[in-house]
Parts: sequence; C-alpha cells; structure tokens
Amino acid sequence: MRAAVIGAGPAGFYTADQLLGAGFEVDLFDALPTPFGLVRSGVAPDHPKIKSVTRVYEKTAKKPGFRFFGGVKLGEDISRAELLERYHAVVYAFGTMDDNRLGIPGEDRPGSYAATRFVAWYNGHPEAVDEEFDLSAQRAVVIGNGNVAIDLARMLLLDPEELAATDCADHAVRELAEAQVQEVIILGRRGPAQAAFTNPELRELGEMTGVDVQVDPAEVEGVVPEGEPTQIRNVEILKGYAARPSGSAGRRISLKFLRSPLEILGDGDDGPVTGIRLAINRLEDGRAVPTGDEEVIGCGLVLRSIGYRGRQIDDIPFDERRALIRNEGGRVHQEDGSPCSGEYAVGWIKRGPSGVIGTNKKDAADTVAKVVEDREAGRLDGERPDAEDTAEWLSSAAPDAVTWEGWQAIDEYERSAGEPHGRPRVKLVRLTDLMAAGRGSRVS
Repeated sequence: MRAAVIGAGPAGFYTADQLLGAGFEVDLFDALPTPFGLVRSGVAPDHPKIKSVTRVYEKTAKKPGFRFFGGVKLGEDISRAELLERYHAVVYAFGTMDDNRLGIPGEDRPGSYAATRFVAWYNGHPEAVDEEFDLSAQRAVVIGNGNVAIDLARMLLLDPEELAATDCADHAVRELAEAQVQEVIILGRRGPAQAAFTNPELRELGEMTGVDVQVDPAEVEGVVPEGEPTQIRNVEILKGYAARPSGSAGRRISLKFLRSPLEILGDGDDGPVTGIRLAINRLEDGRAVPTGDEEVIGCGLVLRSIGYRGRQIDDIPFDERRALIRNEGGRVHQEDGSPCSGEYAVGWIKRGPSGVIGTNKKDAADTVAKVVEDREAGRLDGERPDAEDTAEWLSSAAPDAVTWEGWQAIDEYERSAGEPHGRPRVKLVRLTDLMAAGRGSRVS
C-alpha cells in the first residue's frame, strides 16, 4: 500500500518512518523545496544541537520505498481529491503556520510584529526574505512566555560575532548586527510557575555574553510551584536571576509576569509604536484575573509571541474554533463525526502547537497505529496507481518539484558556501535559487 504525508517537518518525518516500518511506500511532500519544517525555519540559528535531529530524518530518507517531493503546494499544485485517488492513506502534517492575534487596539501599528514573521525572516524562509523590521528602538517588548519568546529576546541581543557564525540568513545577520535594542522585556499574563519555557532555554538567557537578566524579587517571592518538574525548575532559575546583583553589561533582558496587554500605544491611529498599556493581574485557580491596576511601558518595538494557529487548506475538514484539522485521535472526520476514509492528521495541525520536537514521535506513532488498524480492517482497500504512474502525474502537476537528490544538491551548495567562513551553511533564501540549486543549475 502507498501513503502520502503532507509536510516534511518532524511530525511528517516520524510518520513517514513509521509508515515505512509498517510496510507502506511513502511519498513525503512539502510546500518548500527544502525539508525539515521548523527545524530549518523555526529553531533559532544559535541552537545547532537541536538542528542535529535532521540526521535521524536523513536515515528515514535512505529507506526503500521513500520519496520526497519539495516545492509542491497542496491546494495549488495538487488537490486533496487527487491525493485520495492515488494513495491508500493521506496524512496531513503541515503544522500551524499563522500567528494568534491579541485582538487589542494598536496591534498592527508600525513596529508591532508577529513572532511568526520575525522568526521566518531571520531563518531565511523564502516567503519572509523581503520582510522589513525597524530595529532602531532601544527597548523592545516581547509578549509571551514560551520558548519562542526567549528566542526572540536572545536574537535581538545576541553578540554579532556569535550570530555571524551561525546559519542565520545573511540579510538578518546584517540587520541584527546594526540593531539598536539595549533592553528586551518579556511579558507573561500569568505567574512564574505557569510560564511555558523549558529549563535549558530559560537558563541560557543567563549565559549570554554582555547581557544582564533581571527578575523583580517580589514577583517570585513565595512562589511554590506544584506539578511538573519543568515548572518547578523554572521557578528556581527565575529566583536565581532575582537574587543576582544589578549588572553593568549595558544590555539586559527583564522578565515580568502577571501582565496582559490592553493596547499598543502610538501617535494617532497608525503612528509607530511608542509604548504598551498593560493590565496587572493576580492568579485565581491558575487563571490570570485583572486587578484593575494598569501599567504603561515605553518601547519602540513589540513582538507578539502568543502561539500559532492552523490554516484551512483545500477542502480538508477544519475546526475553525480550534484552528486545527477536525480529527479524533488522528483520524480526520466530518463535522457530523463521520470518518473521512484514508485521511489522517499528525503534529501541530492535529493537536495544536505544543510540546518539543520529540513530542511528535509519539504523536506520529498514535496516528500511524490508526492507519494500520484501518488497513487491517480492510478500510483502505482499493486499486491505486503505482509509484511510477504517480511520479508521471506529479511531473505534470508540479514540474519544478525537488526530489531528495535535489535537496541533497541544495544542502551541499549551502554547506560549501558556509565552510570558508566557519559557518554550518549559508542559506539560499529565494525560491528561484533553491530550485536552481536543486536542479544543479547556477545560482544567481
């Protein structure tokens, strides 16, 4: 039997690997010419150890029955109906690509940006290469209490020499080296014990060159977290920051809790950001409740990092409220609860944007178990075109599709470009150049 997996990030690769192990042939698709999803375009450039997980995915790609087709967009180049005609099982693994909205006045002022845009820009995502960010402000505010919020703060203040040695996109290396930001304030609407940071990310802030980390002792005093070890350790780390004497590095990161944004301030209706108005909260049963008090923080840059939302693609059943594919345990279903034969979901588009890279391995196992169960029950039976016929169809539908061999050519080009400069790679960031490298042609 043959399966299509749509989305070549961690969830897609773990799913492909387990389907291969279950005896399926697998075609893995991605909208970009490059695989690995957020490992390439989401993980911060100064985290090469996290990126090394791609070695696991490269082993999957070497297995018999695996094929990769990059630069193929579902809903444009190919359709849901066409996939279902050609594969016994179709697994959607394309993640959640939009940002959540604050829904407050001033959210779209110049100087207020979604984290998704900024992360894609510094990581060289082809759709973000021409984004522009005003980094001339001395103080930036990052709204959110997850790892992405920490990444944003770190990228704004990272030593330029350290950044220049990474695979950060060249255009972003230049702009970030000239950034005027001296202070980044990270805001959370709940308390220190509820923050979603992982311990290594939070600890890493205190190890940055020339950057002080500040936490108001009053905000962590008496906080006794219950439950997950990660939260317990986070509070210990934050208390350690609060106990530090005031530094003199000149640049600093401040973590503030129990604050919710009410308005992003500026001159007139569309003037640039000049500050942010906040509600001061208290905790009731773990929920943030406004006290009625407010605070204004002056700033010239706001980055909003409050989570991701899925986007409906083609006519795949979609839950608008949850912004996810409508599914039960990975089986796609209609609004009335009836299952969509041969269709499955995995990763963030299945469960929401949560967990770390490894979380997707178990999630993939759970979804593939449903696929195998349906195969054993005869629910995936029926004739389908073979691999060769499907390749012919794809060459017509998406003539510029990049194969795994094409990706290896891109990879070799980028690594070779980085080697003379002591960098892991110099990323190609424009689709035309990626496609050219994938064909072994000259890159402009």
